[in-house]
Amino acid sequence: MRRSLFRDATGVSAVEFGLVAPILLLVVFGTFEFAQAFYVRTILFGAMNQAARSSSLQSGQTSQTTIDGIITTMIHDAMPKATITFTRKNYSSFSDVGRPEDFTDSNKNNVYDATECFADANGNKVWDSDVGATGIGGANDVVLYSVTVKYDPVFGFAKLLGLNPKQTISANTFLRNQPFATQTTRVTTTVCPT
Repeated sequence: MRRSLFRDATGVSAVEFGLVAPILLLVVFGTFEFAQAFYVRTILFGAMNQAARSSSLQSGQTSQTTIDGIITTMIHDAMPKATITFTRKNYSSFSDVGRPEDFTDSNKNNVYDATECFADANGNKVWDSDVGATGIGGANDVVLYSVTVKYDPVFGFAKLLGLNPKQTISANTFLRNQPFATQTTRVTTTVCPT
């Protein structure tokens, strides 16, 4: 009787499937989530390209709400519950992007200290590690246009693993305003904290 029990293979397939199924499902659903993220990223980049083309027109400076609306519509067609945020920083030239505001390095440590004077290039009266001013700027300015999309994935494996359940995808593009509108003058003032 023992020999017949050792040779009995009924139910082995069910046990093997029970061992393999969780891994198989994880791979399949993980692939779907990756594909969804890739799809949303592709739509976002396509929308950003369209926004860049639209904003390069002379009406681009006055139609920022329309440009944001185009991106919102394209993203919401794919992910209706996604939240979308837009930011714009403007610079007088491409070489200013990411450049910190100048400061007087009194103690020669090559780091801005709260007691040192600085050249306030963006008018906010605070030393910034980036001279960019908020908004679209004026004619011929360079604009860093950033869009961030947050959405809940279809399957939500991140939540099961204790990670943030929201997926976040960001895209940036540089735009140059048309030179035909009103020119803005950038005034740099020296600020010395007291």
